[in-house]
Amino acid sequence: MIIKKILLSFLLFCSYCAVAQKKNYQVSAIAFYNFENLFDTEDDPKNWGDDEFLPTGPYRYTQEIYEQKLHNLATVIKQLGTDVTPDGAAIIGTAEIENDKVLQDLTQQPEIKERGYKFIHFDSPDSRGIDVAMLYNPKYFKVLFARTLNTNISKFGEKGGKTRDVLYVNGVLLGDTINVFVNHWPSRRGGEAATAPLRAIAASVSKRIIDSLKAINPRTKSIVMGDFNDDPIDLSITKVLGATGEKNKVGKKGLFNPFVNFYKSGIGTLGYDDRWNLFDQIIISGSFLHASENEWKYYKAEVFNKEFLKNSFGRYKGYPHRSFDGNRWLNGYSDHFPTIVYFVKEVK
Repeated sequence: MIIKKILLSFLLFCSYCAVAQKKNYQVSAIAFYNFENLFDTEDDPKNWGDDEFLPTGPYRYTQEIYEQKLHNLATVIKQLGTDVTPDGAAIIGTAEIENDKVLQDLTQQPEIKERGYKFIHFDSPDSRGIDVAMLYNPKYFKVLFARTLNTNISKFGEKGGKTRDVLYVNGVLLGDTINVFVNHWPSRRGGEAATAPLRAIAASVSKRIIDSLKAINPRTKSIVMGDFNDDPIDLSITKVLGATGEKNKVGKKGLFNPFVNFYKSGIGTLGYDDRWNLFDQIIISGSFLHASENEWKYYKAEVFNKEFLKNSFGRYKGYPHRSFDGNRWLNGYSDHFPTIVYFVKEVK
C-alpha cells in the first residue's frame, strides 16, 4: 500500500464535498492476490500436498523455477495500486502459500524489499497444505492481534475434507482501527451445487465475528477479502455474508461488495470453461461508506488486469498468464488477477 498525502483533483474532491476548493487527502490501497501454488522446493514430511512441487515431482519444481516464481509475483506486487498510491498496497491478503519460508523469500525480492513488508501466517489443516496469509507495510499498518478462525466442514464427511482457516487480523491503519478477514473458501471440485454448502459454512465464519463486532460498535470497520470460489452474485456472498453492490442499500451495519458491477460487466479475475469468474473479492463494511472526512472512506475498486498479466495469444488470450499449464511451467504470474480497494481520508 501506499498511504501518502497527495493532492487529489478538483473532480475527486467534488465527488465527496461538492465545494469548489481543493483539499489534501491520504490514499490507502488494500489488495488481495491468489499466488497460485507458492511452494518451496523442500519436502515437508508432514505435508503430502507439497510432493508435487518438488524437483522430483510431476511439476519438476526446481530451485530455478521457484526463484523465477518469486520474482514474477514480486513484479506484480511492486505495481499493485501504484497508479493511485505510489508506495503500493499497505495490506495484501494472499492465498495458496505453503509456509513462512515462501513469504520470507518473497518479501526479500529486490522489487519490493525496500518496502519492508511483514507478514502474518498460521498453518491451517488444509488437505493440500496451502494457507492464507497477509502481507503488510509496517509504516502504515500496526498489528494489534491476529488469530485463525477454523472453518469446520467435517460434517460433510469425505466431501468436506479439511480446508483453510480464516485469518483474522485486527490493527491500526494510520489512525483507524480495522478488522481484516483473509479467506480461501472450498473449491468447486465435485460440482458447483454439490460444494455450495461448504462455501456457505466458510462465509459464515467471518460473518459471525463481523456481526458480533457491529453489535458492540456499529461504526466498526471490517474488510472481508479472499478467493471465495464463488462469484459476487452467489448465495454465499449475497445471503450468508449479506453483501450487496448497491451503495444506497448499505447501512453502517451492512456489507458493500464493489465487485458486483465488475462481474455484471463481464470483468473477472480468472477464466474457466471459456467464461469469466470473479472469485477474488474485497468486501467492506458500510462504515467505510458512511465515514466522516477524517476517517478512511471508500473511494473505488479495481481488478488489476494489466496487459503484462494476460496471455497474449491462443485460446486463452486475455486470461491470466498462469504459472503452469498442467505440469508445464509457463513462466507466468498466477491463474488469478489481483483485486484492489482504495480508501481516502482528509488531511487537515
